[in-house]
This record gives sequence, C-alpha cells and structure tokens, in this order.
Amino acid sequence: MSVVDNAIYVDGRRSVVPTSLDHTFSELRECPDEGHSFCWIGMLRPDEAEIKAVAGEFGLHGLAVEDTINAHQRPKIERYGDVLFVVLRPARYVDPVEVVEIGEIHLFLGPEFVITVRHAEEPDLKEVRHRLEGDPELLRQGPYAVLYAILDKIVDDYGPVLDGLQNDVDEIEVQVFDGDPRVSRRIYQLTREVIEFQRAVEPLRDLFIELRERLKERGAEADLELRRSLRDVADHATRVMERTDGFRQLLTNILQVNASLVAQRQNEEMARMTEAGYDQNEQVKRISSWAAIFFAPSFIASLYGMNFKAMPELEWTYGYPYALGLMFLLGLALYLAFKRKGWL
Repeated sequence: MSVVDNAIYVDGRRSVVPTSLDHTFSELRECPDEGHSFCWIGMLRPDEAEIKAVAGEFGLHGLAVEDTINAHQRPKIERYGDVLFVVLRPARYVDPVEVVEIGEIHLFLGPEFVITVRHAEEPDLKEVRHRLEGDPELLRQGPYAVLYAILDKIVDDYGPVLDGLQNDVDEIEVQVFDGDPRVSRRIYQLTREVIEFQRAVEPLRDLFIELRERLKERGAEADLELRRSLRDVADHATRVMERTDGFRQLLTNILQVNASLVAQRQNEEMARMTEAGYDQNEQVKRISSWAAIFFAPSFIASLYGMNFKAMPELEWTYGYPYALGLMFLLGLALYLAFKRKGWL
C-alpha cells in the first residue's frame, strides 16, 4: 500500500493507529469527543484503486477523485459539501543541476478527516506531522491546522528556491556582459522555470482568501489564532510572488540587453569585416597596378626577344636604346595613371 502514515488524533494527540484503511473510519467513530477527533491519512503516489478505495470509505466527490488520479493540476481550492479539496504545488531547487522541481500535493479536508496525497517524494510531510504532534494546542483545531502547517512548510520551502533563482540570475548577468554565446539558451531555460514556479505560487493568493472566509464561517474563537497564522503565511507567499514576478521582469530585461549586445557585436564584426575587405581590395589594386607596370617591359622584351630576321628594328643601331626607352616610358605612364586613380 502507498499509505505512509495513518493515525487518529483525539484532543490534539496521536491516539489510535488503525491497522488498515478499512478500520480507520469505524475506529474514528468509536473515539470519544468526536468534535476534537479526526484522522490523518498520508499517501504517496497511490494507484487508482487505492484512491477510489479511500474515496468510497470517506465519500469523496468524484470530480475531486478524478483530479487526484490524473494529477498535474494547478493550485486551487474547491468545496464539495463539507469536504474541502486543495491542490498545492511545492517546489525545491536542485543545486547540482540548477533546476527547479515542482511537486504536487492533494488534500481532502472533512470535519473528521484529512487525506494527503503526494505525487512526489518532496516535501516529506513527516516533518509537518511531527511538528503538529509536538503542538497539541494547534493540532486540537483539527484538519485546518494540518492544512495550515502544510502550507507553512511549502511556503517556507519556496525560500531556497528563490535563493537558487537569484544566484542563477546573477550568473546570467555576468555571462551576458562577458559575451558567452551560451547565455541565450540559459536565459530561456531559466525563464521557463520562473514561469512554472510562478504558476505554482500565484494561485495561493485566492486560496488564502478562501481559507480565511471558510474559517470565518465556522465562527469558532479557536480559529482566530489560526486565521492570524494563515495571514502570516499569506504574507510570506505574497513576498514570494513579488520576487518571482521581479525575476521574470529582470530576465525579460536581461534578454533584451543580451539581444542588443549581440547585435552590437555583430555590427562591430561586420564593420571589421568591411574594413578588412576594403584593405584587401586596396592591396589587390596595388598588386594589380604593379603587375601591369612590370608586364609592359616584359611584353616589349618578349616581343623583341623573338629574333626574327624580318623585324624592322633588328638591324637598327638604336634599337636597343629604343626598346629600353619604350619600356621605361610605358612603365612610367602606367605608374602615373595608377597613381592618379589612387591605386598606388
């Protein structure tokens, strides 16, 4: 069975530990002072048959049972007659891999019972149970005290998550200004984590309002202190929401800054490439100019070096000086022409 703990509490103290779920309800009825008696059944990853067995024993509503079976619900609070169905999304920061893991807890609160269904190992509600069992005055207030303690635990666990996210944001800022090419991917990943975390936290605002209204309806003086405690937890949750929203806005700004820096670096690179292309083009011009200048004498030398008898200047006394002069004049003319164009 997936039942991790099953106990009946009488007047704020652990009194009976039923041998099975089938006996829990009947033994609860046999406890004295029913107004201060309730059972708390804790379950971890129960299968469909186990959930339906508990639902049949305690008369849970079919829609709430269906949500529990399917899981993957957003935080919410729903009322089915005297039974309150609550979905909470705890979170923890996994430092080795720098990710935020979101869990899921479903609670059924009736006048005489609390059923907690965990779909993840964390958080371990054993700590919450021990805390409540060490405070009989609080536990005497019944199922709502259990809900308060679980909410307090979940909201407190949000603190390390915020610290982890803050550290990630600080590291990303350093990466952005260092020009790390991998930073864009990390910004998107962290933004998704922040959004997912925000979805787990934001609905708590309406949940706390509904709980306070529910406690007001009961009108018990003992609930006054519980409402004050819930208000304190709600204040902590509000601060978590504000910081989470701040992270999301900051990541949006960082993404825009990173895009601007990337564009700036690309423009600078294009400018450098353009300048390099211009320099290269100038070098090509110089090489081409000098090649043309040296080509002219080579052409004349090769022409007169053919040694044909029919060449007019072959027997000319001034043929050699003439050829040298022609080479010089043609080279000079080309040099002046290229110099005028700015190629040399």
